Amino acid sequence: MPRLDISLASVEVVAGSTPALRVVRHAPERATDWYEVVAAAAEPCLLVDSDGLIGAVSAAFLRLFGFSAAEDVLGRGLLDDLVDFVDFSAGPSRLETAELERIPPLQSLRSGGLARGLLRVRVGGKVRTVDAVTTPVRVDGQVSGSLTFFAAV
Repeated sequence: MPRLDISLASVEVVAGSTPALRVVRHAPERATDWYEVVAAAAEPCLLVDSDGLIGAVSAAFLRLFGFSAAEDVLGRGLLDDLVDFVDFSAGPSRLETAELERIPPLQSLRSGGLARGLLRVRVGGKVRTVDAVTTPVRVDGQVSGSLTFFAAV
């Protein structure tokens, strides 16, 4: 099936006119092409590379999870005690390794497909529940990372 990527171009809108969409016939050439896009996103989102290391986060991601600066998370692994992924019990316990492999950002890396799930995350003693929706990032047809959007629940 043919693939078509669409991006919105910055245009000057003249009163009474409708802005046009610009069709881009190529995908980003490198996963790093996504870093700037993710960092500037209004939504809480996270980009990890194929090794599960955090390459980019949005300011909204930092606010949602209570981090003060991107430098606190960039280059770190999702499972490097940055946050605790916990279960949904009344007294949240840390997830086991087998369960951690199924969190959406890592599941999408492994499967090469979309992933979604509810997560409970403990950061600095505060537990947050989020909905996570993840898509793999492909470069030259190969999964080179994953992009996850979060919504507080």
